[in-house]
Amino acid sequence: MQSGKMTISQAAKREWPAKLTKVLCLLVIPGMLIGLVTSLHFMDYFRDGLLQSFSGAPVQQEEHDIHVHMLGSREYQSFHHKMPDDELLWRASMVPQRPGKIPIPRTPKVAFMFLTVGPLPLAPLWERFFHGHQKLFNIYVHSLPAFEPDEAPSSVFFGRHIPSQEAKWGDISMCDAERRLLANALLDYDNERFVLLSETCAPLWNFTFSYNYLIKSHYSFVGVFDDPGPFGRGRYNERMLPEVTLQQWRKGAQWFEVNRELAIYIISDMKYYPKFQEFCRPACYVDEHYIPTMMYIEFAAQLANRSLTAVDWSRGGSHPGIYGHHDAQQYLNRIRGDQGCMYNSEPGHICFLFARKFAPNSLGPLLQHSSF
Repeated sequence: MQSGKMTISQAAKREWPAKLTKVLCLLVIPGMLIGLVTSLHFMDYFRDGLLQSFSGAPVQQEEHDIHVHMLGSREYQSFHHKMPDDELLWRASMVPQRPGKIPIPRTPKVAFMFLTVGPLPLAPLWERFFHGHQKLFNIYVHSLPAFEPDEAPSSVFFGRHIPSQEAKWGDISMCDAERRLLANALLDYDNERFVLLSETCAPLWNFTFSYNYLIKSHYSFVGVFDDPGPFGRGRYNERMLPEVTLQQWRKGAQWFEVNRELAIYIISDMKYYPKFQEFCRPACYVDEHYIPTMMYIEFAAQLANRSLTAVDWSRGGSHPGIYGHHDAQQYLNRIRGDQGCMYNSEPGHICFLFARKFAPNSLGPLLQHSSF
């Protein structure tokens, strides 16, 4: 053909790149779209898988809407797991092995652990106590499994109930409940001090004073004493040997406060727990002996040897005195005036931060005369 005119083969060559581009677009772009949709679906599946791994159950839409902002957080893991006790204690017992200071920003918190039967009749007093200090504390509530909490979403107790089991007075199940509370609290690495309380406990001082008292203490507050009588050494069983001797046997208040190191030891213990489970049964009340004895043997130098929760045994009987509407404030004032205790090896300090037992009808006077 003449010069300047295109042959058929030359025209085809010129059109080929454009046609190839169209073909590639038809093939690649849909594939990319499919891949993108698949990726988004996988991300959604992966997100829900994480949620399900924490809760142990399929994720409900309403639960996702409420808690998606806590995905992967220590807070979410602490309150929405379905772990059995063995797994919970195992996870909570993990500690960093690398020496030195913590390399991440951390504000030490106090874990307030409430061991209850059901409702918290003094909740309004505690609400006032905690108000404005949300960054310095966490709350954990262990109630009977059948109890259904109905706190308002605005309450500091809302959503703070941990997976629980039945706990019976004087039985090893009471110690199981205490260990369960500690383990759940240990899942949050910010928790540094751990206080065990009941639904009949009331705070004596404002939050700032109580927080500083706990965080700055060099010791943990576990009541430990040697009772030579029938309700002390008289409960000892020789089958506790060789782990526990009669000379090591101790008694103490159930209501303890410990630092993180001791809390980890309590939930990790496999040495003393089996002995107490088998050989300390009523009338050996295990919650009065297990932690005091174990702490005395392993950590005597780290204990203040007293509880921070005041209890009145002066009325006699197998249970402490109960204070109600007419005498609660008088009892509270008496406890507040006790400044005969050692604190960080210095004498003349306040002895108690909390007191029990207060009846539900004591709430009015306690609110009226509270110091916070």
